[in-house]
Amino acid sequence: MNPLISDPSQLTPATTWQQTKWAWTCEESLADHHTKARLCSAVLLPFQNGKPDWKSFIASIHWMQSAADYYGVEFVPVLNADTGYIFNLDDALYTEVLKQFRTAFPASKFIAGITARGADSDTRFLAERYRPLLDIVQQHDHCEVMIMTSRWLNSLDPERRRDGYFEIAEWLVRPGIVHALEPSFVPWATPYEPWLLWQLAQHPKFVGGKISTLDEPHFLYWAAMCKDLKLDFQPHSGDDFGIATAIKTGLPLLIGAASSAAPLICAAKDMWLSDDVPQKRFPTGTGTFDTRVYKLFEAFQSLEDQVFRLDARGSAAAYKHSTAHLLHQMGVIASAESHPDCSDLRSGDEAERMREALLRSKRIAHRLAIPGFPPPES
Repeated sequence: MNPLISDPSQLTPATTWQQTKWAWTCEESLADHHTKARLCSAVLLPFQNGKPDWKSFIASIHWMQSAADYYGVEFVPVLNADTGYIFNLDDALYTEVLKQFRTAFPASKFIAGITARGADSDTRFLAERYRPLLDIVQQHDHCEVMIMTSRWLNSLDPERRRDGYFEIAEWLVRPGIVHALEPSFVPWATPYEPWLLWQLAQHPKFVGGKISTLDEPHFLYWAAMCKDLKLDFQPHSGDDFGIATAIKTGLPLLIGAASSAAPLICAAKDMWLSDDVPQKRFPTGTGTFDTRVYKLFEAFQSLEDQVFRLDARGSAAAYKHSTAHLLHQMGVIASAESHPDCSDLRSGDEAERMREALLRSKRIAHRLAIPGFPPPES
């Protein structure tokens, strides 16, 4: 049996995660009851009568921010990502989203997604396709840029893919976050090899990365590597099917699920902390963490499993439609409409399905006195 790699100098572009020690690290060994990491919520762009509902947009961010303030969680909205219909936005509406946010929250930090514009007819990767949206975002202060993966960037072998990210980084004047997907999200997507993650983590302009996973625990691989090597690079979990893992390991979340479950997630972040952590808002008085958090984990995960349920094609892309119904039922936004050009819609009575999905979370929120959630139905 060959020994597992633990020294990054031994990594090559062809090294698989299973050849490294970080793929065989258990979640329990990474447990952290002392770090309250930030919550980066991908913000839904609400619509009403076919147009952006800016009042509801701002109201939803206030709703999430209130929960974060109550539990002492750093909250960073993520604008113009998939939850914000980035692939349906023209440059003018993309710009308007940032303007509306900055007008309402003049000093708040935000993250903005950028993707390759006009690449549909390309036959190779062109870094300049990222430049238009990057230039729009970087007109603002107090922001980070999430470089969302794209088909031609993802098509490159590890070395050329690294070079592609580095080429985009030459234009960065704000901190950058790299972004990886599994093929369960889009068929052409491939997660980072350990060599590629190591290379990207060394770049001074990349402060972290988001990994969205459904079928393999890549976030755990990232967490194990970054913690073991003490990298100045923060893995952000994009796993809406495994939200608790990031909380347990003391690492950030960057998820669309927070747009409908922020109060529950913020409460869980505080409950997971030991009493001796100065940032803990609600100590148990026992010196340890609040073990009721395990039931809270189950409650919000069961909710989001319904929001992000897979359709017959194996896609969860219609989660935006479900999220709109949840926020509308909770009185946060005025309408459950989706972007008029978005084809990712649920069939059937989604309002009733989301009403049922909320039942357990409402009960737990009531038992734990979590503000921001409606009371359980009698």
